[in-house]
Amino acid sequence: MATQVIMPKLSPTMEEGQLSRWLKKEGDKVSMGEPLAEIDTDKATMEMQALGSGVLRKILIQEGESAPLGQLIAIIGEPDEDISALASQAPATPTTKSTAPEAAAEKPEAREATPASEPATTDKATDKGAGAATGNGRQESKPIEGAPAGRLIVSPLAARMAAESGIDLRSVSGTGPGGRIIKRDVEERIGQGKAAASAPESQAPTRHLRAVPDTPFQKSATAQASAYRDEPASEMRRTIAKRLVTSLGPVPHFFLTVEIEMDRAAEMRKRINDLDPELKISVNDIIIKVAAAALMQHPEVNASFQDKAVRYYEHADIGVAVAIEDGLITPIVRGADQKSLGEIAAEVRDLAERARNRKLRPEEYMGATFSVSNLGMFGIEEFTAIINPPEGAIMAVGAMSPKPVVRDNEITVRQMMRVTMSCDHRVIDGATGAKFLQTFKKILENPILLIV
Repeated sequence: MATQVIMPKLSPTMEEGQLSRWLKKEGDKVSMGEPLAEIDTDKATMEMQALGSGVLRKILIQEGESAPLGQLIAIIGEPDEDISALASQAPATPTTKSTAPEAAAEKPEAREATPASEPATTDKATDKGAGAATGNGRQESKPIEGAPAGRLIVSPLAARMAAESGIDLRSVSGTGPGGRIIKRDVEERIGQGKAAASAPESQAPTRHLRAVPDTPFQKSATAQASAYRDEPASEMRRTIAKRLVTSLGPVPHFFLTVEIEMDRAAEMRKRINDLDPELKISVNDIIIKVAAAALMQHPEVNASFQDKAVRYYEHADIGVAVAIEDGLITPIVRGADQKSLGEIAAEVRDLAERARNRKLRPEEYMGATFSVSNLGMFGIEEFTAIINPPEGAIMAVGAMSPKPVVRDNEITVRQMMRVTMSCDHRVIDGATGAKFLQTFKKILENPILLIV
């Protein structure tokens, strides 16, 4: 009996998934539990395993396309089994109807598609024919109006390749079904060495251009707004957007800033790394350790608001903001209050590397009790960060730099760093946050206190 392959729920916050890569192609044998595809969730790329054995008879969504949880995306069955009834359950979209012939012609190229984190250029058309965007967020062929025949049908991968190479798609002949421009057409055009970033003005598309009337500051007859393109947001970017609107608006933020002298912490880091270069302790590792120590002294900051209760955590699970290609993710150092600087440094390096490769498990980036976001390496001296609910606070760390300060009525130069803590006022009052920062500052300026 045929097995339906549906879009699985691979993380607690996942609402839809983007097919990054099929690990099998139509006609391949599949065993139960064998990796079948790679799915881009809101935070990571995860393998989807087959829940049945047989032959992969039909692929219903292609690489780079998205589908909501529970949608049928493929069918596994016996080689001679009738799957027409199951196939008819697939959503009736232009992609479902038209990709099957192209899949046969372009399948090797489809398997070379880049991960879904790289945008595929699409546009929402009002026309209901080929190329219209579907309601479930799936990416369809792109119609380009203003072309000689009124429209061009372009696969998302071909559109992205053309945009990156400066190819004018109106100069490309499509060899796909219905004249659709596919990957190999753009590759052939690139190989000819005739990339044209724009067509002659008389042929230029006018879809996104408008005339601007004369003004005292504009003497020409007309002016044209810049042309633009819309690229579908990745699963991660859409999740970030959803979570941010549930933070800064609903969560009552307030901000506390303190300036910290970092000379002793910097000297301690240098001495540790000189004694054991393999440890590779960073300033951020020290900040994480000190934040964990301060949280243990101020448990009311290591807390979160839970509608009808305030939840206090026994250990400091510190989220560490890591910038990746698609956005931001905060892998967690669990029990940072119980770990040494060396353990924290090694764990942060491992988590950051796997975060950039989208290989984190959900439990490794969900459920922090406090977060640290450090932009000091980019030369940012001071900033404020948005709380990641349900956490009660996040600390924004700026650059450490030499500044003149007054010590014992004399001007001297010290390594100074500014940190700003964003607090959820439902959990943390101003005095509570200030006391925490006093302790944080005291330990960071006197790191020997970490061993007391």
